[in-house]
Amino acid sequence: MHDLPPAAEPPRSPPATATPVGVVTAVGAGPEGVVADPATGLVAVGLRDPAALALVDGASGRVRRRVALPGAARHLALARPGGPVLAPAEPAGRLVEVTLRGERAEHDVRVGLQPHDAAPVAGGVVVANERANTLSLIRGGRVAASVRVATQPGGVAPLDGGARVAVVSVRERVLELYDARSLRRLARVPAGVGPTHVTCLDQGRCYVVDTQGGALLVFSLRPRLELVRRVFLPGGPYGIALDAARRRLYVTLPARNELVELPAHGRPHVLRRWPAVRQPDSVAVDERTGRVFVTGRADGVLQRLTP
Repeated sequence: MHDLPPAAEPPRSPPATATPVGVVTAVGAGPEGVVADPATGLVAVGLRDPAALALVDGASGRVRRRVALPGAARHLALARPGGPVLAPAEPAGRLVEVTLRGERAEHDVRVGLQPHDAAPVAGGVVVANERANTLSLIRGGRVAASVRVATQPGGVAPLDGGARVAVVSVRERVLELYDARSLRRLARVPAGVGPTHVTCLDQGRCYVVDTQGGALLVFSLRPRLELVRRVFLPGGPYGIALDAARRRLYVTLPARNELVELPAHGRPHVLRRWPAVRQPDSVAVDERTGRVFVTGRADGVLQRLTP
């Protein structure tokens, strides 16, 4: 592990030179993780100082309530439409569930060292513990299983109805597939020179942002896992969100303060570009309305636009 180069980090954004498109509202200090719920129209935003979850009205941008967390969450996910929100509290080593009514949910589970990302799967939730190099399976409010994965798992995404999970390990620079029930590894391939995040169509393809390599990587899943296309995206691509209903991908480019839209198929290409908020490290999409939300970590804001 010590022979591996450091994991890629988001590039630092320059001062803004263009007005961000859409509407920008203040949400709190250091927003990063974000997820949009299509059932309620609420958007959950992870704040850093103090560590909290802001629940935002997706239509107006108004912060409805804040919920304290035991540590900041760099990534958020939904257990299902309507919630709860899955918040990996990195410094505390815990996965916290928060209802969209703003209550701490029943489950607050101690997992591994620095849980970075989480995803719902069949029968539970998987958590990528970046500093422990493990994947934890949560069932019934407890850790049911744990398995070692490639060094520094930094992103997870469900596929095949939650039967499998894709894991991108940011320091070892590989993409792996696991059986979500047994945590048995099914496949492993190289994933660029500095990957950070992954999202997958439920069946068909996975998309990995190669932040250091300035590209979007397209992986086919059948008949085997393999890299089939590399799309050049200068600007340090980092945040990624999938609108599966419209077959669209949204990727943030922090080094350019931009958001780009691409089709989610085997030959993606940039369809549109928009000026984004400064340090746009994360993006989410409400699949019911098509609204897109981008966190601006530098200025403590949330950008919302309807492509």
